[in-house]
Amino acid sequence: MAKVQTKDLLEQFKLELIAGEQGLDREFIMSDISRPGIELTGYFRYYPKARLQILGKTELSYFKELTTEERVDRSVKLCTDVTPCIVISRGMDVPQELVDACNETHVPLLRSPYKTTRVVSRLTNFLEAKFAPFTAMHGVLVDIHGVGVMITGQSGVGKSETALELVKRGHRLVADDSVEIRQEDYDRLIGSSPELIEHLLEIRGLGIINVMTLFGASAVRSHKKIDYVINLENWNDKKQYDRIGMEEETIKIIDVDVPKATLPVRPGRNLAVIIEVAAMNFRLKRLGVNAAEEFSTRLTKMIDQEKSNLTKGIDFD
Repeated sequence: MAKVQTKDLLEQFKLELIAGEQGLDREFIMSDISRPGIELTGYFRYYPKARLQILGKTELSYFKELTTEERVDRSVKLCTDVTPCIVISRGMDVPQELVDACNETHVPLLRSPYKTTRVVSRLTNFLEAKFAPFTAMHGVLVDIHGVGVMITGQSGVGKSETALELVKRGHRLVADDSVEIRQEDYDRLIGSSPELIEHLLEIRGLGIINVMTLFGASAVRSHKKIDYVINLENWNDKKQYDRIGMEEETIKIIDVDVPKATLPVRPGRNLAVIIEVAAMNFRLKRLGVNAAEEFSTRLTKMIDQEKSNLTKGIDFD
């Protein structure tokens, strides 16, 4: 799990620090965000104090109608030892009672010039991405016509060489050798490259090459949603491989089932072209066009027609 501190938000979103500077190293333990509304009325029994707290126009308007004693009491109770920070939206004026409480308890008090809904949306997306389930897989991730294709297989089967050929054909490399994967939604996997090997390809006999330097910035990208997994394996004469495309395999990555295909490797097969066509065919399937099903339908109709003709040709007398 990633380590997120309040100062990360300050730098990422260009927020204004109002008070509580000594608490900028506070860590987030969850991605949830709270808008303390009922708490301002004095009900703190179920106050989610460990969440990021956002005060918008509604909350501050009510806060200003409280008495001085009530404002002090609410401010003190809002600022706990585990509250990562309090964010004021719309660039509104901050009540002095809240400023004093944040300085006393070292809870960072930040301010954003944007509307509350936009602040909530951006901060939620940022924290959800940081706290998303994470894993790493051995393979190559390439963006082929907008489809994120993860190429897997045993070491030395030709994954990097295939990725190099795909880059030469105009596609974009995301990661080679090790792919860092985050589950940013219940069905959404985002793959990226470790910083150490970003934009690099290892080609046996040639060494390490920098794809961006050789082919330009258009040949790489920093991250991509994983849509399809293609596993390369050495050709096995004893194994029956799918020749029509009716079989649909999946592979489970974290909690997501990703469509998968297995391609046998042997001399003479142009893997880059096959994978490129596989990605294009995958896009067609998502658009409702399935060549294997069309072939199966045609074949069934032809068999039914032959049976019908045969039946008509039989004289039962």
